[in-house]
Amino acid sequence: MRAIFIFVILAAIFLATSCTNARESSSNTGRDRSSLATPISNSTAVPAGSNTSNSNYANTGEKEDDFWTTAADGGMAEVEMAKLAVQKAQNAEVKKFAQMMIADHTKANTELKSIAAKQKIELPKEIGPRNRSTIDELNRLSGADFDNEYVQAMVDDHETDVQLFEDQSKSDDDQAAKAFAAKTLPTLQKHLQAIKAIEAKMP
Repeated sequence: MRAIFIFVILAAIFLATSCTNARESSSNTGRDRSSLATPISNSTAVPAGSNTSNSNYANTGEKEDDFWTTAADGGMAEVEMAKLAVQKAQNAEVKKFAQMMIADHTKANTELKSIAAKQKIELPKEIGPRNRSTIDELNRLSGADFDNEYVQAMVDDHETDVQLFEDQSKSDDDQAAKAFAAKTLPTLQKHLQAIKAIEAKMP
């Protein structure tokens, strides 16, 4: 009877030890799987000089990329709004100003695209939401309401553009952007002066 009792005790100790080892083995296996399943970061290194859609990774910094994108977007919008003004404006001076916008900004847009291509910078192909919203609003207007809205949009846009191009013309970070800004700035200043003169005569 004593032998049986000792055998039972030994068996219980053996089973308890086996269960403990099994749990430890299972725990270690779980940690191993967890480490293998650690997600890889979504960050992707972008080689120098490479380009990505909707992001201007190139030989320029973030500030210069913003300049290229803003200049391209604004240039396209100026031409499209000017075409509307040629069709819809009732004020002869507004129409004349719009024709100047088409000629000057089409020329500047072409030059901008050429420089950007050499810099391997991808410019936006469509007008952005802010300018598109202004164009949509102009499309809904006619007569004097159109003239007033267009003139105000041109004053606001050219005040912003002149400041942007002035800042870029003084930057040494991107010589191509600096040169383009310096060359285009006098034209933008001429536009701003002209549209403010028209604004002063508006009823």
